[in-house]
Amino acid sequence: MKVTTQILLSTFAFILVSCFNSEIIAQKNNKIKVFTTAENTNWKLSLTNDLISNSTAKIPAVSIIVNTKKTDQTFLGIGGAITDASAEVFAKLSPKKQQEFVTAYYDKNKGIGYTLARTNIHSCDFSSDSYTYVSEGDKDLKTFNINHDRKYRIPLIKKAIETAGGKLTLFVSPWSPPAFMKDNNDILHGGVLLPEFAPAWAMYYTKFIKEYEKEGIPIWGLTVQNEPMARQRWESCIYTPEAESDFLKNHLGPTLEKEGLGSKNVIIWDHNRGDMLTKRADLVFSDPEVSRYAWGIGFHWYETWNGGPPQFESVAKVHEAFPNKNLLFTEGCIEKFDASKYQFWGNAERYGINMIHDFNNGTVGWTDWNILLDEKGGPNHVGNFCFAPIHADTIKDELIYTPMYYYIGHFSKFIRPNAKRVVETISDTSLLSTSFKNSDGQLIIIIMNQSEKEIVYSIVNQTKKTTITIPAHAIQTVVY
Repeated sequence: MKVTTQILLSTFAFILVSCFNSEIIAQKNNKIKVFTTAENTNWKLSLTNDLISNSTAKIPAVSIIVNTKKTDQTFLGIGGAITDASAEVFAKLSPKKQQEFVTAYYDKNKGIGYTLARTNIHSCDFSSDSYTYVSEGDKDLKTFNINHDRKYRIPLIKKAIETAGGKLTLFVSPWSPPAFMKDNNDILHGGVLLPEFAPAWAMYYTKFIKEYEKEGIPIWGLTVQNEPMARQRWESCIYTPEAESDFLKNHLGPTLEKEGLGSKNVIIWDHNRGDMLTKRADLVFSDPEVSRYAWGIGFHWYETWNGGPPQFESVAKVHEAFPNKNLLFTEGCIEKFDASKYQFWGNAERYGINMIHDFNNGTVGWTDWNILLDEKGGPNHVGNFCFAPIHADTIKDELIYTPMYYYIGHFSKFIRPNAKRVVETISDTSLLSTSFKNSDGQLIIIIMNQSEKEIVYSIVNQTKKTTITIPAHAIQTVVY
């Protein structure tokens, strides 16, 4: 009986000590949260604190040293484009699915907390057809109206703003002036703006902004021209560096000021990373008379169209040359829609790679392309079908969430506007990482593993060291 009692007491003591140690471990880690999305698992932005190691047996293969005292750019936001295509698909969903959709993107607690958006000034390729806001030949813009947008696009933008808590940083972009304002008399296929229509075209932007703001949709900024060096089979218009500089200096900038819109943030270029320093930034930002109108420079990721690598160094060069100007990623998507690749993990990893590198090179915000497309990758009036992070099967009234949605969410849900990027050092290229400190002091570290094996790594933050395991083909957000 005595032996039995001793065994029971020993067992109870062991349980008590184990519970006590578990409590200490929990207390030790209760300020740290690890969220994981990983291929071949059920983890999708899932809380995975069991991946934090409480043992010294695991030796980290990679160290990430975070210097919270050294910061760089101020974070603007992350979001996507609310195009005609997105709005038309949204309108085909049932009210229940519509609510699910806006919550998924714009609710910071239940969704991934988008804070940034882009929309098109009249039609782009992701519209069901080409249209403008004026009658053909109306150089005085007397017929200007946005009735077209009131059917689909404006209602969706309003729902997005409401779901985001009443505020959404929205910028607008034109794909082409009306046909009669161009030398090719065509809203498609490139062409250039005729000099005699430059004043009218500048006024066109201001009318659009004012009409949207009358609808209760604040416009934060605008780009001068979407992809100004590309002659596309859809809406497009060519601007040389000199032409864009001249238009901004002599027409768009002064017109915005004259119309009481001088506080709007103007973004130049809005094209691929490429040689944007020499092809655009040097000319515009080095001229004080033009530069005073330009908030910053926007860029896309399609420089890889001919098989070359992403040119992240181009972003770094602009940031280094013009540290007082802002860099904004304004568009990117996975091209060539194929429904069999909805869950293709490589598409998500492309997002993670680009976002991490862009932020580490000084980018303040990141804007995906269409927030929603249908089961065919459209609508698109020239057949340029692409992927979106969420697709809708409009026949079955279903939403299809791709891995891209979750990868973007690892950034947008946790890094909040006005955060500061924190400089970090990573010991090995087997992982990618970027870090931000929110205005409330919360430290956010995103880590990505593209390899076929899980990796043990440590985060060193001043006096703290945390050892974590990241699965193969996974992305994590660590919250301190």
